[in-house]
Amino acid sequence: MKRSAESDRLIRQYEQDLDNKQLIQDIYAYCTKDWKLRRIMKKHAVSPADIDVIYHKLLRWGNFKKGRRFVPISSFFYVYTLNYLVTHKTEDAKVLTMRCMNFFHI
Repeated sequence: MKRSAESDRLIRQYEQDLDNKQLIQDIYAYCTKDWKLRRIMKKHAVSPADIDVIYHKLLRWGNFKKGRRFVPISSFFYVYTLNYLVTHKTEDAKVLTMRCMNFFHI
């Protein structure tokens, strides 16, 4: 519930300012303090720069909101999608986005 609420808060806060660098810092900060997500972050040594690269790849193909989901932000708040994103961060932007969209049934 906390992750979903935080994701929703960030979507509402930044939906009109998607290039704000503070968004990347907020995502990184939350992922490093959440007890499930921080294990993935630590295991793969994820940096804010990695989050930024992945976010912009997802933004390229998934820049739309459906319900309470916005793929470029929501994807960082679920264990499965975060793990997939950080282990496949060199993949093509479309491939990453489509995989996350399939996870969210979009």
